[in-house]
Amino acid sequence: MNRTTFLVGFLLLFFNVTGSEILANDSVIVIKDARLEVLSVKQAYINKRTSMMTSAGLYKGFRIQLISTASRDAAQQMKTDMMNKYPDQKIYMLFQSPNFKVRMGNFLKRNDAERFRMQLIRYFPQGVYIVEDAIEYTPKDDDIF
Repeated sequence: MNRTTFLVGFLLLFFNVTGSEILANDSVIVIKDARLEVLSVKQAYINKRTSMMTSAGLYKGFRIQLISTASRDAAQQMKTDMMNKYPDQKIYMLFQSPNFKVRMGNFLKRNDAERFRMQLIRYFPQGVYIVEDAIEYTPKDDDIF
């Protein structure tokens, strides 16, 4: 009995001392591998990048629509003219029944598309507008969306 009483008393004393230390000390020390921070930053970057992508692997972005017409010849002429005026921009002609549409550019941000649209207004005072589209884009390692 003496031994059991001693053990119970020791345990009560131990838990009482450690319990008061736990209540007095309100900070938590987390020991983690430094590589976890690197991995979480990379994963956040990948999540942000994939949220900008379509299921086809293209990026969500903007293009400038120049014309929408039922005439294939008019659309082809517009595409040719724009390729000559802006050789650095990609020009796309697509058919969405019953119209042919000519669009240009691969803009990731709407502000960039708007700046370019303002340049086009002097050639096309009306009918040029920005549309959301899947764009061709190759991200660089230092890109931040």
